[in-house]
Amino acid sequence: MSKKKVLLVGESWMSSATHYKGFDQFGSVTFHLGAEPLVKVLKDSPFELTYMPSHEAVTNLPFTLEGLAAYDAIILSDIGSNSILLHPDVWLHGKTVPNRIKLLRDYARAGGGLVMIGGYFTFQGIDGKGRWHKTAVEDALPVSCLPYDDRIEVPEGFQAEIVGDRTHPLLAGLDGEWPALLGANEVVLRERDDVVLHARLPESEGGHPLLVSGEFGEGRTVAWTSDIGPHWLPNSFVEWPGYATLWKNVLSWVTKAS
Repeated sequence: MSKKKVLLVGESWMSSATHYKGFDQFGSVTFHLGAEPLVKVLKDSPFELTYMPSHEAVTNLPFTLEGLAAYDAIILSDIGSNSILLHPDVWLHGKTVPNRIKLLRDYARAGGGLVMIGGYFTFQGIDGKGRWHKTAVEDALPVSCLPYDDRIEVPEGFQAEIVGDRTHPLLAGLDGEWPALLGANEVVLRERDDVVLHARLPESEGGHPLLVSGEFGEGRTVAWTSDIGPHWLPNSFVEWPGYATLWKNVLSWVTKAS
């Protein structure tokens, strides 16, 4: 059986630092990949993962529905809508290009699996700079975004509360208590018959959605409002056997393998 093709978009960043040593100083730039835990657990799995870092997505994310349809599922993780809207032809040269935000919505409607993972630039993000509120991608999700900074920072940690049917494919093999999480994006559950809330934050942290699934046209969509790795999703969660189970469940369900 051929593997399901999955495209992970985002989860990378560059940081610049200035180092002062008495009179002298120098600068350094570091490139970071944040999805390495997911890459690791999907190795030798039924899924073939293509990892497209944020800076590559600006130019390389397909501009046609046919190009997107080469993948059974697309994951958007910690990447702002501007990185997809502002191709250099638009930003630097004032030319027109296809709107890939709308194409991602159409991809899901036509039968693709679309997943959004939380972070500082997904949903609405830090200072509202993710800018997914009122976009075509938001239309496809089982949750809606707030119009402002939606982060919930919980440095002391919180335990996910499972509220859905534990026999649902997304929760298969995930019995027992989950490791603590350190944050999430606040979103609003859509009131549609196809939308299912599987897990949420505890009432002490607002009871907001954590794991939600839904259907959009012929496709399936999932929202996971915490992270894919540190910092919101700490190493104890990554090292938990359920981490691999959770993501294999999510991808199996959105690709209609389960």
